[in-house]
Amino acid sequence: MTLKLYVDRMSQPSRALLIFCKLNGIDFEEVYINLSKRQHLSPEFKEVNPLKQVPAIMDGRFKLFESHAILRYLACAFPGVADHWYPADLYKRAKVDSVLDWHHSNLRRGAAVYVFSTVLAPAFGLPLNQQAAAEAEKVLLASLAKIESVWLQKKGRFLLGSGQPSIADLSLVCEIMQLEVLDEKDHKRIIGPYKRVLKWIDDTKNAMEPHFGEVHLILFKAKEKFQKQRDAVGSSIPQSSRKLDLHSKM
Repeated sequence: MTLKLYVDRMSQPSRALLIFCKLNGIDFEEVYINLSKRQHLSPEFKEVNPLKQVPAIMDGRFKLFESHAILRYLACAFPGVADHWYPADLYKRAKVDSVLDWHHSNLRRGAAVYVFSTVLAPAFGLPLNQQAAAEAEKVLLASLAKIESVWLQKKGRFLLGSGQPSIADLSLVCEIMQLEVLDEKDHKRIIGPYKRVLKWIDDTKNAMEPHFGEVHLILFKAKEKFQKQRDAVGSSIPQSSRKLDLHSKM
């Protein structure tokens, strides 16, 4: 039976799964779950993931959610996946796991909350939240500093000093890519000082083309929409009063 990926490409973990499958020649059916239209709350999707979040997969009768668990499963369950993604060596695998575990309570908590609080909230009918954004920015900046000083090492282009990307590189880069929807000044202010992180992002993107760019196309279209919106209204109309369907005409 065909592997089914339940995803919304505006979701950074969803993008990571799509890129991984495309890079490794894993056949799958993409099942679109539109988050902005609350399709993840439907009874049908609850049967796939009772937590009502994307991404999720169904491989035959086997259901699985949580993106890192899915990436690990895909790397182990499908033949032909190169060892560098999730090494068979116990010590190397444990190191990859350590980055993934760190990610959810640090980088993801900072990046996702900051972007949602400053840009995305109105698309879901919620107001912008500057207090939440300020708190999330502290976590985000601390996380970028940790990537720069701890997870990136001198001897390799990728995390943990590796010469080839792992699922940790893929997951973290997709997380950081959501910063693209920010105003250019904010984007530069936040990520500009981290030169090693910027180089690692470029190296990881290049190693995953053409699929990286194709899967992120929706994000760049959303970026254009948000920028046009900012240019059109300036500061005269609060963003919290506007609702945007991120997927319309994309």
